[in-house]
Amino acid sequence: MHDLTDGPARFRRDVFPAKARLFARLAMTHRPKTLFIGCSDARVVPELITQSEPGELFVVRTAGNLVPAYASGPDGVAASIEYAVAVLGVKDIVICGHSACGAMTALAEEHDLSATPVIAGWLRHADSATARAAAVPAAPGTPDVATLVRANVHAQLQNLATHPSVARAVAARTLTLRGWIFDIATGSIETIDGAAVAA
Repeated sequence: MHDLTDGPARFRRDVFPAKARLFARLAMTHRPKTLFIGCSDARVVPELITQSEPGELFVVRTAGNLVPAYASGPDGVAASIEYAVAVLGVKDIVICGHSACGAMTALAEEHDLSATPVIAGWLRHADSATARAAAVPAAPGTPDVATLVRANVHAQLQNLATHPSVARAVAARTLTLRGWIFDIATGSIETIDGAAVAA
């Protein structure tokens, strides 16, 4: 891995000149078309996976790509969703889970999280995913990681649909919800129909 402090210098020298016009335009406008909600995992890079240019994605990253169901009160994830939908007017929201997710592995393998109470509390936002995965006929009882990753994308799409700005935009047919599962080893993406999940 390169020295992180070298990155900005290389960016200014090697990358920025070829994209100077794009950045000049972006300095005056911010109109991404997609809100991408992905995992904080360093192996999952939204702009790389989607081959997006700067300014095309509004990105929220959380451990386990979790989206808490809407509740009143301050919440950074909810504020970002509301801003993307109600202010920026994004047309699509993608919730992207991925293979070998540490958060889903901890749940599927029932890791002891007593020493990390904040993580344990955060992962409660996946309780419905755990219940859904445990009920899958092919994986009765404790689900495997892949089954839980898939169930979690479904569950987080359902949580996303509880946010008022999202519900209004979906009802007005100005917003499409999408679920993806990114396989790190192959680079493939499995799609989940977000409209069916949110209905």
